[in-house]
Amino acid sequence: MNADCPVLALTTGEPAGIGPDLCVQIARHSLPCRLVVIADHGLLRERARLLGLPLDIDLLPEQSDGYATHRAGSLSVLHVPLASPAVPGRPDPANAGYVLDTLARAVDLCVRRECGAMVTAPVHKGVINDAGIAFTGHTEYLAALTGGEAVMMLAGGGMRVALATTHLPLKEVAGAITRDRLMRKLRILHHDLRTRFALDAPRIAVTGLNPHAGESGHLGREEIDIIIPALEALRGEGLVLAGPLPADTVFHPACLKDYDCVFAMYHDQGLPVLKHASFGAGVNVTLGLPIIRTSVDHGTALELAATGRADPGSLLVAVEMAAMLAGNQQRLETGIPAG
Repeated sequence: MNADCPVLALTTGEPAGIGPDLCVQIARHSLPCRLVVIADHGLLRERARLLGLPLDIDLLPEQSDGYATHRAGSLSVLHVPLASPAVPGRPDPANAGYVLDTLARAVDLCVRRECGAMVTAPVHKGVINDAGIAFTGHTEYLAALTGGEAVMMLAGGGMRVALATTHLPLKEVAGAITRDRLMRKLRILHHDLRTRFALDAPRIAVTGLNPHAGESGHLGREEIDIIIPALEALRGEGLVLAGPLPADTVFHPACLKDYDCVFAMYHDQGLPVLKHASFGAGVNVTLGLPIIRTSVDHGTALELAATGRADPGSLLVAVEMAAMLAGNQQRLETGIPAG
C-alpha cells in the first residue's frame, strides 16, 4: 500500500438512507486515496439517477492485484447484492444481512491488507434488530468481527472525545465504570493516539462520572473508589492524564487547549458538546481494533434519502481522516516518521 495514496474500503450503510447518496456525491470530489465501495452497484446507479448526478461505475473482481486511482465522477465498486429492492426512506429488515455483509467484506479487505482502512456510512440499528439480529452498533460489531476491544472516539470542532462506555442505557452506566475497564480503554486510547495520530506524548483529560466530579464524595463515590485509583495506576505507567475533571467545565476552550483528547464516561456526557461544535463535519473513529475505521458523525436521515439535500461533508472528512491514519500506520510500519 502506498502511504501517500492508501486504498480505503467504503460501505454505504442502510440502503434506504442517505449513505448511498453520500457515496454518489463524494464521487465528484478529488480524494486523497483509492476507494473501493462495497455495495450493490444497482443501488448506486439508481440513487445517482434519482439525484440527477452522472456516475461511472467500475465493477471490481472479487480478487484484485491493485486498485486504480480515484477519478472524479466515478466509483470502483465491489458488488454485494441487495436481498430486496431499496426504497429511499423505507428501510426493509430483509436487507439487514446485506448491510452486515458489506461490513464483513470491508473488514476482510483490511485484515488481508488490501485496504489500509475502512470508512462506513450510517446504519439503522433498529432495522437490523427488527430482522432478528442483535446489533448495538458499528463499534461493537466491528470489535466482535476483529477480536479487538473498541474505543469510540469522535473528532471535530477542534476536539477529540473518547468514551469509556458507548451504547448503554443511562441506568447501566455507573455499573459499567470499573477500574479494569477504565485502565484498558485508556491504554488503548494512549496507544492509538501515539501510533495512528502521531502524538508522541498524548495528554488526556478524564471526566468524572458524577456532577462536579463527585464533589469530594458528596455527589457519588465513583471518582474516589474507581476513577482516581485507575488514573494513579496509569500515571505510574507513564500516561499523561488529568482528572477526574467536572464534565461541565472541561470543554471550555481555556481547558481544552491543554489536552489532545477528552475521555468521557458515557455517550451523552461527551458527544453533545462535540457535535454542537462540528455536526456534519465530525468523524467517528474506532480505536483498539487491528484495523482502522472511521465513520460519519450522523445517522441515516431517512427523510433526506434521494432528495439531494444530504450534506456529504462528514463523509468527506471521514475519508480524509482514514487516509491520514492509514498513511501514518504505513509510515510507522516502514520506519518513516508520520507526517
